[in-house]
Amino acid sequence: MELVQMQKGLQDYTKSLFLDGVLDSQFLQLQQLQDESNPDFVSQVVTLFFQDSDRILNDLSLSLDQQVVDFKKVDPHVHQLKGSSSSIGAQRVKNACVVFRSFCEQQNVEGCHRCLQQVKQEYYLVKNRLETLFKLEQQIVASGGMIPAMELGF
Repeated sequence: MELVQMQKGLQDYTKSLFLDGVLDSQFLQLQQLQDESNPDFVSQVVTLFFQDSDRILNDLSLSLDQQVVDFKKVDPHVHQLKGSSSSIGAQRVKNACVVFRSFCEQQNVEGCHRCLQQVKQEYYLVKNRLETLFKLEQQIVASGGMIPAMELGF
């Protein structure tokens, strides 16, 4: 594929992540921290987010599957996931965590189970979409191109 087409495809794909509400402007701020001295900064931060999120989601599943749910253990996990998703701009994960926390405060086990499924769904969506984004970027760099800067002017 021609480099210019690949760059246009990346811009269109990235734009769709914002229009679909998968990402918010925090992701752009994260991208602005990346430079020539640390060209993999964003993918490294996001990879850490994925690792932490996988662990947190597993812990949440285990906690909610207990005979008696200890909401004092559940809520901090949800709070941590909300914060880390917010820091990378994973808007839909963050929003699902906000609802999840309200069910924790109400100590509503059924509501928490439903929210956990929603959080997982949103998490796997953002994970899949960001992995695709990084692959597109890698293809452009491998072809000798530069990653076009993205702005929220759409």
